[in-house]
Amino acid sequence: MYQSTDICGVNPIAAMPFTSQGELDYSSFSRMLEHLAATGIQGLTLFGIASEFPKLEDSERLLLSNQFLSDLRGSGIFRAISVTDHSTEVAVKRARDYQKRGADALMLLPPFFLQPSPEAISDHIFSVLEAVDIPVMVQYAPCETGLAITPAQLAEVATRYPHAVFKIECNPPVDYTREFLQQAPQASVLNGYAGLYMLQMLESGGKGVMPGCSFSEIYVQIYQRWQQGEKAAAQELHQQLLPWIRRWMTHCEYIIQVEKTILQHRGIIASDYCRHPGWSLTEQDRLMIDSFISTFAL
Repeated sequence: MYQSTDICGVNPIAAMPFTSQGELDYSSFSRMLEHLAATGIQGLTLFGIASEFPKLEDSERLLLSNQFLSDLRGSGIFRAISVTDHSTEVAVKRARDYQKRGADALMLLPPFFLQPSPEAISDHIFSVLEAVDIPVMVQYAPCETGLAITPAQLAEVATRYPHAVFKIECNPPVDYTREFLQQAPQASVLNGYAGLYMLQMLESGGKGVMPGCSFSEIYVQIYQRWQQGEKAAAQELHQQLLPWIRRWMTHCEYIIQVEKTILQHRGIIASDYCRHPGWSLTEQDRLMIDSFISTFAL
């Protein structure tokens, strides 16, 4: 059984392959999981924002989560599934179900629809944490959700629940993370936001990164160099990556589409279709993606 301290390193968010008609492509999904398990990542998370979770039916989520857990069983990487329900009762049921079916960890997106009170948000987070024994990555993504959680509120979660892990992806996240870790030095922190602040977060006490999954090898190389003490080499590769991800992270739907197109161009998934509403790439975007794949030998 995984502990909170085991949730570290490179833990991408799985993309969601669809056919060109917008139906789930389970063959591409399986092929993508096989590819990702061989890249050197430490874990993989399903139903994050990059998985287009709001655009999935409940029946699709059940099939996908079963395939995710089955395909990655014995792979050596931890399998995390995100709980995104806005109802506390439903979130608790889903968290228990995912644990029962074999998930190694969960990710929890706190409710934000109709602006719940801080007390209601805390109750939601505490209820899910109390429902399971496996690590739970509490997600803080204010740019995407419009929900602000203070470092003190997050520190309260860390103090009460040792199996909580924290995915911090405010922009920028470094000062927030430092303030949080001053109040909860025992906490494990991961950073999302495409790894824009990956090295600064590791320097500040973070344990890993949760980017998209289409070029996981680059994040693995950066992380390995950092872990081996080759900080200058890690910085050099990260600086090379930054101009690309800075552009693509100007809108969430933009980078979701870019990641899908990279996966398709690499032959990992069959179609780069994103369910609507989404983002339309320009010809310049597509040329840039080709250049990116060539530059990093993907």
